[in-house]
Amino acid sequence: MISGTTTLIAHLGYPTVTFKSPLIYNPWFEKKGIDAVVVPMGVKAEDYPAFFRSLFTLTNIRGALVTMPHKVTTIDLVDEISPTAAVAGAVNAVLLREDGTLVGDQFDGAGFVRGVLRKGFPLQGRKALVVGNGGVGSPIAASLAAEGVAEMGLFDPNAAASELLAQRLVTQYPRLQVTTGSKDPAGYDIVVNATPLGMNDDDPLPMDVDRISSTAFVGEVVMKQEFTPFLRAAREKGCQVQVGKDMLFEMIPAYLEFFGFGTATPEELRAVSLVRD
Repeated sequence: MISGTTTLIAHLGYPTVTFKSPLIYNPWFEKKGIDAVVVPMGVKAEDYPAFFRSLFTLTNIRGALVTMPHKVTTIDLVDEISPTAAVAGAVNAVLLREDGTLVGDQFDGAGFVRGVLRKGFPLQGRKALVVGNGGVGSPIAASLAAEGVAEMGLFDPNAAASELLAQRLVTQYPRLQVTTGSKDPAGYDIVVNATPLGMNDDDPLPMDVDRISSTAFVGEVVMKQEFTPFLRAAREKGCQVQVGKDMLFEMIPAYLEFFGFGTATPEELRAVSLVRD
């Protein structure tokens, strides 16, 4: 039930037809008796800056979830960004503080890393390879660095994307060793496919699975199917794996904490979720 006391969390993006967050947050809020609601708001890119500023003049708004195509633009619309958002080059959550200032953060990577840690795979001092250094791979790399990996390999078909990400990483984490230009997974403890490859069964594999150690942790971001050909091949080698949708359900507790609504386990969220695909 929405009332005059309800706190609003805007879900900003365009188009809204793919938005799944309201189908997870709102049932959880209802079950917990929290007087808050996530509201999808479709905003085209050309209207976004003006709308964003007006949105945060509302007296009953707590913050916003930010999705495509606004994640990069939002960096210039807030007063402060987290180190993770600075490395990612994008913001996907905004909090309105009591003093009226806006802080932007980035939780795409936090969802991935939380999932890895909850599966019992420590990251401190490890070597990580992130293949795909765009809108998803960059925040994953940022969160892996924040968690204390010692070395990181970056690869993207757009070499400039890897180089720019590497520069942002070493600016925030000077002790991190970063290499670019190779997607050979040999020698890495954790290997991440952050490309769209795997959405279709006839896609080529994002890297040579034969070169992945059987002791490596292999993660995927594709959510269209649970076990992509890449993950199936890694699992057959004996690797511990993480499916793409795990990242979504691990990410939401980080958002809830950011907005001051407590926290939840992925199991609690899955239990109330109305997402059916």
